[in-house]
Amino acid sequence: MASADPTNEMAHFSLGSAYLQAGRHAEAAQCFERCVELVPEMSKSFQLGGQAMLGAGWEDRAVAFLSRGYEVAAKRGDRMPAEAMAKILRSIGREPPTVELPRDPGADALRAAGNFVCQHTGRPGTKLDGPPFRGPVGLWIAENISAETWREWIGQGTKVINELRLDFSRDEHQSIYDQHMREYLGIDDELVRRLTSGQ
Repeated sequence: MASADPTNEMAHFSLGSAYLQAGRHAEAAQCFERCVELVPEMSKSFQLGGQAMLGAGWEDRAVAFLSRGYEVAAKRGDRMPAEAMAKILRSIGREPPTVELPRDPGADALRAAGNFVCQHTGRPGTKLDGPPFRGPVGLWIAENISAETWREWIGQGTKVINELRLDFSRDEHQSIYDQHMREYLGIDDELVRRLTSGQ
């Protein structure tokens, strides 16, 4: 699909994720670089691309890519990818860039008053009425992800379905959709393991 439609960032993202899982780091890095060429605010592509570059032994390239991605994520309020990129940079002895963000006194007051704060954005939001689907991951989303962020994912998820031509009658297509959802919301494999094991 990435070859058939070079402008399909979702296809490049899925291909990069598959290469990364297979340990083919150089090819994965190239896919994630293509993603951010197409969609410069795609925070998760910066995170996984930097990880792939380090796996390929391209440290300087990884640092530049992760630093740019950290700035993008921080300015967009994509807190979880930003934290993940900061952690990767610090693991190789580098500090993430300083990003000056405008203060939102209203948001600070809401947070201080105990209002719901979205784990994805770090900003106050509206709590979901209930889990969007059954199971421990659905419960975690209801407890940690705002309704506003969930609506954003629904829009992105529709794009995933259309661009990757997903057919939910096929289990592997449902798995691809679920993987994109987890990537978008910052639900990594370790969190899924903890949730499904009841820890």
